[in-house]
Amino acid sequence: MLPTLRALLARDDLALRLATPAPAAALDAPVQWVHSSDLVDPTPFLAPGQVLLTTGTQFDQTDADDYVARLVDRGITGLGFGTEVIRAGTPVALIESCGARGLPLFEVPYRTPFIAVARTTAELIAADAYARHTWALDAQRAISLAALRADGLRAALAELARVLATGVALFDAGGGLDRVFPADAIDPIALGVVRRDVELLLARGQRASATVEAGGRSLQLHTLGGRGRLRGVLAVGADLDEQGREVVASVVGLASLALEQARELDRTRQRMRTGLVHALLAGETELVARVAPDLGGALPEGEVRVAIVAVDSDRRDGLDELLERRARQSTGALFFGRTDDGVLLVIDAASSRTLRELPRRFGARVGVSGVASREQLTPALAQAKDALATLDEPGMRGFDDLAARGIVDSLARGGTRELARAAIAPLTRHDADAGTELVATLRAWLEADAQYDRAAAALGVHRHTVRARIALAERVSGRDLGTFAGRAELWVALVASA
Repeated sequence: MLPTLRALLARDDLALRLATPAPAAALDAPVQWVHSSDLVDPTPFLAPGQVLLTTGTQFDQTDADDYVARLVDRGITGLGFGTEVIRAGTPVALIESCGARGLPLFEVPYRTPFIAVARTTAELIAADAYARHTWALDAQRAISLAALRADGLRAALAELARVLATGVALFDAGGGLDRVFPADAIDPIALGVVRRDVELLLARGQRASATVEAGGRSLQLHTLGGRGRLRGVLAVGADLDEQGREVVASVVGLASLALEQARELDRTRQRMRTGLVHALLAGETELVARVAPDLGGALPEGEVRVAIVAVDSDRRDGLDELLERRARQSTGALFFGRTDDGVLLVIDAASSRTLRELPRRFGARVGVSGVASREQLTPALAQAKDALATLDEPGMRGFDDLAARGIVDSLARGGTRELARAAIAPLTRHDADAGTELVATLRAWLEADAQYDRAAAALGVHRHTVRARIALAERVSGRDLGTFAGRAELWVALVASA
């Protein structure tokens, strides 16, 4: 810690004496430096946190109260008056002004030169700097030794929390909370607030630091990894000085390296998982069931669903890390691996929590099959692909939803919309140019099973009007509406173009 005014007053060799009552906070404020001046207004040459020494020659030209007011406004920590140099004792007006404004005033006896006060302060500041530097080296050495243990990352973060005497949290590349040291050091509500900022930092994909307020405390966030390949975020719950920041920076480097090494192991597991996926789709269910637990995620038993997840390339690492963690935690409810279409997941039919969070966290598109058995994974995969093909933006869609909407709606979402719009374009143009209502009439007529009376009632017009419009629609569209095929083609076109 920097020296304080209380520490200077306690030095017997300086023999300083406090001349005014002062609050404890003022006496314990850090002293940045000691400066001496007899200028009427020395504040342009002073900085907040400094102590000013004076012999008082300026009080022949300025009012003591105005002088003290300027010092207080500048943020001066204390004022020292050299007695018996120019004046005998300390001016009463100066004592009263300092007392009224809460500025500590102390007397410097004639035998104590100002340079002695300044030199003592400089020595204390240097000693503090040396102590902080030594502490930083010791802390970094302890953290480095901890990093050599079996679980180096965990040990290094635990040591960081110890040397800083604060909480430390690690978030993975997907923005999920990985671990906290000590376990209850940071309030869960605060961690929930911080998680949104963590996800924003990760989404930018660049190395960055930020300070956020959460739960009534400040947390410093530091991304781990390099640009375009972030591996996580470290949250440190402390207001750090320069040496503390140096210690954190060293841990950020160690953690980035450890996570990168872990990522290489994950990539190896992913390649093995990919092989298991191909074996699974080839019908080697029992083989995969035996091998999968060794990779940290067993193949679910009983009824399952198959999902295909598509994400942008810069979000894949985060997705993989989340799935790795969930596979280890789910005890046989989740298995995953890569295919040419994206990431394939086999999940317990009753579990969908992981799938629901993927669109929000990773901007993923997720297609999900209906319920299937282990032996029906290939057709279930085809269902998941069909569901995925209907998504143009982040979201999740199940094959069951497609089935409920019907075949025609599925066709509309499968890429035939432009063809459908082209089929009814002649009718649309005629309505726009002539002010007719051929499209609306045709839809109402088809919905009424081609019955003119029912269509007329739905439209609120005479049945002869409907008949005339349908005849005109037949000529404009070039379709024979007297046949089922002609009516069916225009009906599909109307639905698919919507």
